[in-house]
Amino acid sequence: MSAKVSDPVSESLPIQPQAETDSSTLPGFTCGLDATLRVVSGKWKPLVLYFLAQGGPTRYGDLRRAVRDVSDKMLIQHLKELEADGLVKRTDYKEIPPRVDYSLTPLGRSLAQALVPLCTWGAENMAEVTRIFAERDAWRDKGRKA
Repeated sequence: MSAKVSDPVSESLPIQPQAETDSSTLPGFTCGLDATLRVVSGKWKPLVLYFLAQGGPTRYGDLRRAVRDVSDKMLIQHLKELEADGLVKRTDYKEIPPRVDYSLTPLGRSLAQALVPLCTWGAENMAEVTRIFAERDAWRDKGRKA
């Protein structure tokens, strides 16, 4: 007879039954995490949400400076997708010169709040993650030379 091994991480996660949906009209999700990851898919979306959550409406240029290394094309694409998904509100003031800003919708604010534990984990483990990435990069570079 085998003993059941306890997993404190999976035991603390809220397990919810998959909602019954009409698969012809709504995408099927395997769980809530699947739905969340589809909304924040892409390298830059979580960072855009994070910086928008820091304080009110934000101009495009401010976002571009905050989300370092993102290209204009990718930032514009991600902002359009976040807007289409109901997470970001784009306000065009119809002025000359053009003035547009972005802010989180209530749905976007709730998602940004859900990302807070990930931010905390990253801050608390940044040194260890940096060390691991450096080791991985060294291993990868060593493999290229062989």
